[in-house]
Amino acid sequence: MSLQVEKFAWRARIKEGTEADYKKRHDEIWPEMTAVLNEAGIHNYSIWLSGTDLFGYYECADIDHATKVQADSPVVQKWNEFMADILMMDFDPETGVTPPLKMMFIHE
Repeated sequence: MSLQVEKFAWRARIKEGTEADYKKRHDEIWPEMTAVLNEAGIHNYSIWLSGTDLFGYYECADIDHATKVQADSPVVQKWNEFMADILMMDFDPETGVTPPLKMMFIHE
């Protein structure tokens, strides 16, 4: 029996010249932030950079649960404030998280 996996992708942009700082902050991610990701059921999380464009992707069992845990987390709010000086990201006012990208193709 295979588990159902939901996929979530987002995009954002970093300010030019902040690539090293963005990478360093994620290399030193707070343990309480990874705890929130675990609580949300998020795994296989990766973030990719092209120029100043970011593409993030993760998998979870329940997108609604993952979204709610992140939106309700003071740790995520603190992380977003910590990243605000280098990161340009839109947030959905209803959910509090970045709007997902629309999947157009998948090959499994």
